Amino acid sequence: MGRWVKIVMMPCGEFLGREWNLQDVVIATVLSSMHFLCLFAPFYFTWGAFWLAFGLHMLTGLGVTLSFHRNLAHKSFRLPKWLEYLFAYIAVLSLQGSPIEWVSSHRYHHQYTDTQKDVHSPIQGFWYSHIGWIIDSSSRFGKYGGLKNVQDLKKQAFYRFLHHTYVIHAVVLPGSLLYAFGGLPFLVWGLGVRIVSVLHGTLLVNSAGHMWGKQAYNTGDLSRNNWWLAMVALGEGWHNNHHAFDYSARQGLEWWQIDLTWYVIKILQAIGWATDVKTPTESQKQRKVFNGEMVATDVKASSN
Repeated sequence: MGRWVKIVMMPCGEFLGREWNLQDVVIATVLSSMHFLCLFAPFYFTWGAFWLAFGLHMLTGLGVTLSFHRNLAHKSFRLPKWLEYLFAYIAVLSLQGSPIEWVSSHRYHHQYTDTQKDVHSPIQGFWYSHIGWIIDSSSRFGKYGGLKNVQDLKKQAFYRFLHHTYVIHAVVLPGSLLYAFGGLPFLVWGLGVRIVSVLHGTLLVNSAGHMWGKQAYNTGDLSRNNWWLAMVALGEGWHNNHHAFDYSARQGLEWWQIDLTWYVIKILQAIGWATDVKTPTESQKQRKVFNGEMVATDVKASSN
């Protein structure tokens, strides 16, 4: 009961008990507007709008997991540049930040996992790890002095362009097209419902993925394998596997661990578009098998 009280009550202190800057206000306003748009979903439901939202959910969600995460952040496989850029653009439609910003935050997360310098660890509270960190730019960027760990992306004009024009591609352009082709039903479902569902699927990996589930490998952090999270986040829920072998393009390492993103990568590999696909060997996995000892940071700290 104590944990759930803290989960519910923490937002008040996190959101109201600190200084806000203009960037925080803008981000909070945009995200709130997407959630507000979802309130109209029952009133503008059509099957066409529903299936459009579902298709875009799967497509943009895959953009995040395949492009932002496994391809750009961890370089677990390579794609032809035209296909790399296409998947990255699709990921931008998720409203989770530009490729430069997303990859930078994620690389810092792995560098400082579940410490006070982690971008989004539940040791700072469930809500902070879930969404509070997004609207706390002073903490998110101030800890590291900016986007210093993504020089590989900043060298490329395409990613610099997306970084500076991100909102146009994530909200303005798709919103305009959806409204033009399907009116308010397409706008509400194809933009609002779809963005919110993909967003929280990703954010649950940061929060629930470090709180609930099992550890197969001794990673020295709070990362967990969670089957239902893997279903929601297209394979990203095998999060302990990922922290054990962050270079791996495959996160569902067992045959029964469903990993939809990995299946797509395998298809791309089969047709010759995905190359240098990295996965851990059996000996590498055995060396990291969890030995039953408690990790350095007790999981109960995640509710504080």
